[in-house]
Amino acid sequence: MLKEFIHYFKPHKNLFFLDLFCAFFVGLTDLFLPLIVRRMINIYVPRHDIAMMVRWIIALLFIYIIKLVLNLMINYWGHICGLRIQADMRRDLFFHLQRLPVQFFDENKTGSIMSRIINDLQEISEMSHHGPENIFICSVTIIFSGILLSTINLQLTLIIFACLPISVFFVIFIRKKQLNAFEVSRSKVGEVNANVETSISGIRVTKAYTGTKTEYEKFDRANLEYVSARSVAYRYLALFNSGMLFFIDMMYLVVVLFGGIFFYRGIINAGDFVAYILYISMFLTPVKKLVDTYEQIVEGYSGFLRFQKIMHMPKELDDPNAVDVGVLEGHIKFDDVSFKYEVQNEENVIEHFSLDIKKGTTVALVGPSGAGKTTICNLIPRFYEILDGKITIDGIDIRSMTRESLRKNIGIVAQDVFLFNGTIAENISYGKPDASMQEIIEAAKAAEIHDYIMELPNGYQTSVGERGLKLSGGQRQRISIARVFLKNPNILILDEATSALDNATEMQIQKSLEKLSKGRTVLVVAHRLSTIKNADEICVLTSQGIQEYGDSKTLLEQKGLYYDLYQYQFSSLNPVES
Repeated sequence: MLKEFIHYFKPHKNLFFLDLFCAFFVGLTDLFLPLIVRRMINIYVPRHDIAMMVRWIIALLFIYIIKLVLNLMINYWGHICGLRIQADMRRDLFFHLQRLPVQFFDENKTGSIMSRIINDLQEISEMSHHGPENIFICSVTIIFSGILLSTINLQLTLIIFACLPISVFFVIFIRKKQLNAFEVSRSKVGEVNANVETSISGIRVTKAYTGTKTEYEKFDRANLEYVSARSVAYRYLALFNSGMLFFIDMMYLVVVLFGGIFFYRGIINAGDFVAYILYISMFLTPVKKLVDTYEQIVEGYSGFLRFQKIMHMPKELDDPNAVDVGVLEGHIKFDDVSFKYEVQNEENVIEHFSLDIKKGTTVALVGPSGAGKTTICNLIPRFYEILDGKITIDGIDIRSMTRESLRKNIGIVAQDVFLFNGTIAENISYGKPDASMQEIIEAAKAAEIHDYIMELPNGYQTSVGERGLKLSGGQRQRISIARVFLKNPNILILDEATSALDNATEMQIQKSLEKLSKGRTVLVVAHRLSTIKNADEICVLTSQGIQEYGDSKTLLEQKGLYYDLYQYQFSSLNPVES
């Protein structure tokens, strides 16, 4: 783990070593005061040498001015170093998140992920700056003050050092429990963030269903769990801090006791005794500082463990021999495919599923919820890995293709429309960032959204808000359809693509979709049979697999499940004769 942590210091090593260089000399400057006081008491005061006393005071003033400059550099450039390390970690974490499989995001709450990106990395930043710096300053001060203490009185110094193992054993004893407690408290922070994120995202539902009390209770429960976990962490921290401060007090007691005995017996003179008291103060002050820094180190260390946990999760990698397939024609074939989500005791969602979708045809998937329609759509762009069988496009196993080249050939309009916080133009051009404004406009026209956009004060530069909440559901759906029009792939997946539209708009867009579908392979998932009755083939799915297959007319003549669904939706408007 240390190797991985040091890796982030390498790009900023010059800044880091400048910080340590300044810290080193700050540590040295603190050693001059006891030395000067000792000489004054032992030499200059008995000799009444005022001139030398003034010279040393001026020298000490000059040293403190240098210390001021060094501290300014430490406090500014040290923080800049920590900030840059934090930025590098956040960049790597974000890039890694982008390459994790969809399954990871199914199992982890957005608020918890955000907690790791923001809270954890902030603590790591503070640790990466203050941790090494404080440890270095304290180490320098302890070593040199220890050497100087030995030169003043070796016997007293040996007594002091004989007490140090007690503190070492105490730190070792409490360290593991404290780290575990802080890690648990960090996970609880993630839970609180997740609750807040979910509650804010669903505020309209909360208000519509008067669920404010429920949200209060959920938040209070998560908040109290955090308080409980944090209380355990602070219990160990209090034990550590109090124990170490008590140890420091005992060290002073030992110095006063044995120093007083040595002074009484003439083993040490007054100047040396005062200097020794000052040096022991300098010797123990870094220990106090380390005690204060310890919480920061523990917080940062637990944050880095959580950071590592995500960074070590396997990325969504291409197979070793995967190739860029360029432009695919769109002949899709499911060959004895089985799949289930990675949930304990979950049964296969689809089992021994086979389906041949010819190039340029439109195949519709219909059936009850839970039959696996959306799952089938998600398997084509390889959002999930199948258990058995294979999926091919143009005779090529999709596992033999790079994911990027595979997904470039697929356009998706999902039931749950997602728009990014940006302008309408940016959202339409998301799949084709280099698109011209004219291309964006043409795509919007095809999706029947251009006229509405032109009525807005800022037109295509209008912000859609977070998740597109400034727009209606139908408008969001049409922008997502325009996004696919612009991408213009050979394979289209329309998962309830017109579900949020009114009947009139649906009819308009349906014509555009039919025009776009010509010469392309289209997989449509729909509950509204009106949107797929003209499909080349209709696949009726249940939890047992494919129950019926054929065009609408053929399936109606069979008077099976499709016929029943059709009757349910259209009998009141256009009864089908028996």
